[in-house]
Amino acid sequence: MDSDDYEILIVEDSPNDAELMIRSFKKHRLANSLVVLEDGELALDYIFCTGKYSERNPLILPKVIFLDLKLPKVHGLEVLEQLKSNNKTKSIPVVIVTSSREDPDIKHAYELGANSYVVKPVDFDQFSTAISQLGLYWLVVNEDHR
Repeated sequence: MDSDDYEILIVEDSPNDAELMIRSFKKHRLANSLVVLEDGELALDYIFCTGKYSERNPLILPKVIFLDLKLPKVHGLEVLEQLKSNNKTKSIPVVIVTSSREDPDIKHAYELGANSYVVKPVDFDQFSTAISQLGLYWLVVNEDHR
């Protein structure tokens, strides 16, 4: 398995929102390497190869993480904080994708090191365009220094 096998990690507890993101990536041919997890605890286990994912290769890191904030078990801001405070994972781009327009969440996410903060639009086409453009940017346009 090489490091290109997993490119996009989606951490989203809403099956409908996760499906919209998957459809957006598929529509723009970015869905060949998606991992979808439904809570913050699973996301941390996956990224740090613990718990259920203890057998996962720790050298394979996502190229970009799309992270909801309002997650069960471990809140998205805590997931973000753990990612950005760890030398192994702090350079992974994290795009917050949430329904929260609350200023404290936005400010706190950026203070913790979020690379982008997107409020989920209700309109599918708008959401699809935004998600696919972010995926294209982080996977194709942005130079990965890892």
